[in-house]
Amino acid sequence: MKKKLLAVAVAGAFAVPGVALAQSSVTISGFFKGGFESLRYGQSAKANNSQSGVVDDSSRIIFNVREDLGGGLAAIGQIDMRFKLDDPSGSPAQNPVNISQGNTHVGLVSKDWGRIFIGRQDLHYHNRESNLTVRGSLRADSVSILAFAGGGATAIAGATRTQNVVHYTTPNWGGFTAILAYSSNPTAVEADIGSGVRRGRAWNFNPNMAGSNWQVGYSYWSAKNDAFAANDQRGDRLYGSYRWGGLHVGLAWDKSKLKNAAGVTTSNRNAWSLPVEYTWGNHGIYAHYSRARDDKATAARDGARMWALSYAYNFSKRTSVALTYASIRNDVGAVYNLFTSATLGLGGGAGAIAAGEDPRTWGVTVRHAF
Repeated sequence: MKKKLLAVAVAGAFAVPGVALAQSSVTISGFFKGGFESLRYGQSAKANNSQSGVVDDSSRIIFNVREDLGGGLAAIGQIDMRFKLDDPSGSPAQNPVNISQGNTHVGLVSKDWGRIFIGRQDLHYHNRESNLTVRGSLRADSVSILAFAGGGATAIAGATRTQNVVHYTTPNWGGFTAILAYSSNPTAVEADIGSGVRRGRAWNFNPNMAGSNWQVGYSYWSAKNDAFAANDQRGDRLYGSYRWGGLHVGLAWDKSKLKNAAGVTTSNRNAWSLPVEYTWGNHGIYAHYSRARDDKATAARDGARMWALSYAYNFSKRTSVALTYASIRNDVGAVYNLFTSATLGLGGGAGAIAAGEDPRTWGVTVRHAF
C-alpha cells in the first residue's frame, strides 16, 4: 500500500520558517525483490560453466512529488532509487552519484495538455507485452532477445534508461496516447563541444491505442552519441495484446539496425516474441517464446531462440513467490544473454557469455511491494 506524506508536515517537523509546501505531497512506493538462482552455460569450453547464489532483481524505492498549481496543472517530480539486496558495493545507496539510477525526472502535468518532464527514462526497448518478470526472475525477460542486435552484442536504447531526456506524453484521447521523447545524448553526459566529432541525439516516438482488454502500439527509435563511441541505431517495434478473462496473449515484433562511422550497415536483424499468461485466484502461469533471426548484415550464423516459464503464487496483493526457468539457444556466432545477468544476476566476470554458448537459469524469486 502506498503511503502519502504531506510535505507541509515535513516542513513543520523541521520548523523551517517561510517554506511554502502546503500544496505539495510525497508518495513513497517500490518493492524489494530477490531470490536464489542457478545459472549454467551449455556448449561451453569454460572449466567451470555453472554457479548458484543469491541475486537482486532490481529492487527500488520511488519518491513521487506533486504540487497542484491550479487550473488542472500540477508540478511533478520523481526519484527512482535502485539498490541491490545481495551486494552493497553495487548499491546506489553506497554511491550518491548513482542515487537516481532509475526513472528520475521533474516536470509538469495537465489533464488537458498532457505531461512533460526532463530527466532519464526507459524508452523503446521495454515494449514487449510480457508480464513474466513482474514477479518472476528478471533474467527471463524477452528483452534478452528483442532489445539486442549485432548477434546479441549491442543493446538497443541501452536496454536501460536513456539519459538527457525531454519527454512528452499526450492526454488520453479515447484510449489513444503517444510519447515523443528527445535526448541530447542518449549514452553519457552532454559532450557536443568536448567530442570534437558531432552532435549526438536520440528520438523516440511511441503511439499506443488501448481498450479495456486490448492494446496495440508502435515504437520508433533513432540514436547516435556525441563522440561516435558506438554504432548509430535505428529500431522499429510493433506490439499488441488481448485479454480473455484470466488468459492474456501478446505479440511483439522488432527490427533493429546498426551503422558504423562510414554509414555502413553492420547489423540488420528481425526478432519477435509471443508471450502468454493465465491467472486464476492467487496463481499465475507466465511464458514466452522469443526468436532473433540471423542478421542480414553479417556472415556468421548469429540467430537465437529463447523460451521462459514462470509460476507465481500471490500471498497477497503485495507479496508473491515465483519459480522461473529460462533458456537461450545461441547459434554459433551469437552472444544473446539472459537479461541483466552481468549487472544483477550471476553472469558477470568469468561467467560472461561467449559466442555459441547457451545460457539457462532457474530460480526462486520473492517480491514484496509497498
